[in-house]
Amino acid sequence: MTQYLDFEKPLAEIEGKAEELRALARGETEMDVAAEAAALDAKAKALLDDLYNSLTPWRKCQVARHPERPHCKDYIDALFDEFTPLAGDRNFADDHAVMGGLARFQDRPVMVIGHEKGNDTKSRIERNFGMARPEGYRKAIRLMELAGKFGLPVITLVDTPGAYPGKGAEERGQSEAIARSTEKCLQIGVPLISVVIGEGGSGGAVAFATADRVAMLEHSVYSVISPEGCASILWKDAEKMREAAEALRLTAQDLKKLGVTDRIIEEPKGGAHRDRAATIKSVGKAIAAMLKELDGKEPATLVSDRRRKFLDIGSKGLAA
Repeated sequence: MTQYLDFEKPLAEIEGKAEELRALARGETEMDVAAEAAALDAKAKALLDDLYNSLTPWRKCQVARHPERPHCKDYIDALFDEFTPLAGDRNFADDHAVMGGLARFQDRPVMVIGHEKGNDTKSRIERNFGMARPEGYRKAIRLMELAGKFGLPVITLVDTPGAYPGKGAEERGQSEAIARSTEKCLQIGVPLISVVIGEGGSGGAVAFATADRVAMLEHSVYSVISPEGCASILWKDAEKMREAAEALRLTAQDLKKLGVTDRIIEEPKGGAHRDRAATIKSVGKAIAAMLKELDGKEPATLVSDRRRKFLDIGSKGLAA
């Protein structure tokens, strides 16, 4: 059963009626409801197109957070062969919000790292809802160093509401760990590709997405703070998240104009969760294309181009 977002309630009613008709026909074999069901399907498709052709930034946030959206593990299982997970930061613990390891992408050895939110109550608690602690970022640093040592491209999959803000994380140096991970992204002399597959929240996302190429799924979001957090700070009212989402310019389309992201990956109509296989396939094609763009570049060139890319962010949008 598809989980519907609040703005999709009219769509839920139409699709629900169509399914009721089909269920009734299965029980009463003499009934022919094909024409009525087809009419409802057409009406649902038209409404879906209308809704998703005019999504507001806040609605894009809702789609990006949809619980049925493919997560990091789904992409790794589908796109990478011989995935060998590597655990721990060799200092404190293994952070289950960050998964990473050696793998093959289209028969090419790579290092893949990503935030994992989990897909049910148990796994979401285990994964801390994708909010990494310092040991998660230190694990990522360790894996990036390993990739740099053996000349392996690094692919990161970003999907986090932000780094975990708990007391223990702060005591163990959360901000320092994020800064070190961002610094490591700027230092490694191998191709570094990042895809924002859902939420890209704050420094917790930047620590993985300071890459040669940054792609975003069409309805993903990437921002310095969540709309609710921004509204709470600016207006002391989290309910003003719609206004905050507009002001933050957090959509893939806005960020492409500003030069923050290099590529927008199209999603199926209705969001990635409506056709998970097609979404994962599109992400795989984008990763392959971005890797090809970086092939043959010397380590020093990769590092200097990457640094220049981030120094230039924003100038494109300001000039326009």
